Amino acid sequence: MPDPLFIIVIILAVGFAVINGFNDAANAIATVIGTRVLSPLRAVIMAAIFNFAGAATGLGVAYFIGTKIIDPEVVTQGYEIIIAALVAVIAWGLLATYWGLPVSISHSFIAGLVGAGIAIGGIGTILWDGPGTVLSAVAIAPALGFAGGFLVMIALMWILRRTAPLRVEGTFSRLQILSAAFMAYAHGKNDGQMPMAIMAFALMISTGAAFHIETWMWVSSAIAISLGTAFGGWRVIRTVGIKITALRPVHGFAATGSAAAVVEVASAFGIPVSTTHCISSSIMGVGATKRLSAVRWGVARNIALAWVLTFPICGAIGWLLASLGQLF
Repeated sequence: MPDPLFIIVIILAVGFAVINGFNDAANAIATVIGTRVLSPLRAVIMAAIFNFAGAATGLGVAYFIGTKIIDPEVVTQGYEIIIAALVAVIAWGLLATYWGLPVSISHSFIAGLVGAGIAIGGIGTILWDGPGTVLSAVAIAPALGFAGGFLVMIALMWILRRTAPLRVEGTFSRLQILSAAFMAYAHGKNDGQMPMAIMAFALMISTGAAFHIETWMWVSSAIAISLGTAFGGWRVIRTVGIKITALRPVHGFAATGSAAAVVEVASAFGIPVSTTHCISSSIMGVGATKRLSAVRWGVARNIALAWVLTFPICGAIGWLLASLGQLF
């Protein structure tokens, strides 16, 4: 009979994937819905297909989470660390989604994992090069997203300066669908691997085997993320696709394509980055090409505040729950 705690962790990992769909994966299709190029139903179906494809084509990020954040020997001592980190990210993800704030679900889990690891094994448990890389990406990825969105949009404005507006609208309505598909694929290849890492942790604890990803892990993760996008991502979609700045298809193409490129490069190096950070900052960069006041900086400030609060809040929840777990 399977270990009951193993089953609980798998269920929580699926819940984590659904929350990822509620919040992070919704970013991939926010612009294509915000510009009304695709209906919400078609956009969700497209995101589900390409998230699935992305999750199936690269495992570098999953192995980064499994081997470079916390000492695997400490993780295998029990389920407390994983359960504490999962509860932290699910609680924070639900709260942020309720407020319509796009936050990094991957960074939430990493912060919860670090906090729980410190509670169980002390500071020496943490392999600080891994979290250091993640923190560096927190600064670098949004900067690249903003710069990419800004520069690509400037280039398109110059290239299309003599093109009729209706022709631009029609052409980029089609191209934006491709860029949104690319964004969904990149999300699956990066953020979409987090639930797989959790399931692999659970299997490692249950069996004592080395950290590895099995087929059922990425299949169940991809399906759960897709379901979360379909049923819970609308508030975040409105924030990212409508509230930051007014978007036309050409703007959506520039923002989504730039963000997806940043995420794809990070995935190639196995570095977990936030699709939320990348797409939100890319949209800000695109909006800034019109004029600075075209970006609703109050909304941007709230998003950035949520990014900053993610680490201490999830770290503290992970630490508290893991500490309580030791007592019981």
